[in-house]
Amino acid sequence: MAERKQGRSSLEQYRLERLLKELKSKEGRGTELVSLYIPAGRPISEVMDVLREEYGTAQNIKDRITRHHVLDALMSVMQRLKALKETPSNGLIVFSGYIPHGPPGSERMEIYVLEPPKPINVYLYRCDSRFHVDILEEMVTEKDTYGLIVIDRSEAAFATLCGKRLEILEHITSGVPGKHSAGGQSSRRFARVIEQLAHEFYKRVGEYAKEVFSSVKELKGILVGGPGPTKYDFLEGDFLPGELKSKVVAVIDLGYSGEEGIHELVEKGASALQEVRYVHEKELVQDFLLHLAKKPNCVAYGYEEVRQCLAEGSVRTLLVSEDLDAEYVKASCPACGWLGEAVVKISRVEERVASWSKCPRCGQPTSTERKPAIDYFIELAETSRAQVEVISTATEEGKGLKESFGGAAAILRYPKGQARYERF
Repeated sequence: MAERKQGRSSLEQYRLERLLKELKSKEGRGTELVSLYIPAGRPISEVMDVLREEYGTAQNIKDRITRHHVLDALMSVMQRLKALKETPSNGLIVFSGYIPHGPPGSERMEIYVLEPPKPINVYLYRCDSRFHVDILEEMVTEKDTYGLIVIDRSEAAFATLCGKRLEILEHITSGVPGKHSAGGQSSRRFARVIEQLAHEFYKRVGEYAKEVFSSVKELKGILVGGPGPTKYDFLEGDFLPGELKSKVVAVIDLGYSGEEGIHELVEKGASALQEVRYVHEKELVQDFLLHLAKKPNCVAYGYEEVRQCLAEGSVRTLLVSEDLDAEYVKASCPACGWLGEAVVKISRVEERVASWSKCPRCGQPTSTERKPAIDYFIELAETSRAQVEVISTATEEGKGLKESFGGAAAILRYPKGQARYERF
């Protein structure tokens, strides 16, 4: 299966979304959190001059603690910028400040420096009680949206596909009778009536399309599908407004109409939608299932099996659910050197930690470490240069990965139990 050549990887997108969520949750004690956006091409020396001026101004803040926090935040930013010769190609974003971690006096300095996923075209400096993440949020959000229309003589359905979110917008019926009808009308007259009703239905479909898609700001394209020739009659009859018709990127034959047809359109229109995360995730999970059916020794699933294969370096592609409800637990005994490691469901973590509180070998107290299982799996995968794909639960395949395989699965470089030099 071909990998996407453009756009952010699922791992990059996951990390950006998680960082954004974390930054949005931060609040300062007062107006003392620094947010800095530096556009590409802006000389670092220029920015440093502005920050020195802000540093001088901040010395006049009356509240002693706020003054200390703001000065420290500015100094930490300037120290980071000193290490740079020039602004990165996409610009630079810096967030810095003291974040409370409990009662007053528990504040700790935190600084985040990142190169944004897209070029920054504005300069922004703010000192506030929160980090200004609006510009970063705009960049992280997957904006490209595709319109989907499935039509036949009896019904039409409308949907949008944005990233990994498929939304059914509207479903209408035509009222057009079939080719045969009881009664004494002549077949020719009956045919004219049917064509007139079909014409009115096509006009209604065009009006609905204009209504549901005209408000979509980032409409990248439209896919039209359906069983039989109806979709071609609809498009060739100019029932779709010109500004929407120019966005039609594919016309696809389907076996179903209505909402079932929408899902089939997403699958069959994969080549036109190859940059949409929803389709890519479905392909990844389906590829794993295909390996499971044909080469079961070349896949792993479940926390422990995936962990072992990652540790051995045998994983080619790691599929991990973004909603993985598990933690990595590590216990070690300083007395005898015993070591215990496991990935455990969140609901069982405390039980496992309690069972490892004393060394099972010598009975001495142990030291315990914990971290989110998704972070642990990603670290192991990156160490062995495995491809990492973070899968959402927005698709049926994504839900199946979590429900049927625990949210962790892998396609291996070589069959389980086979030596590395015998890779297939």
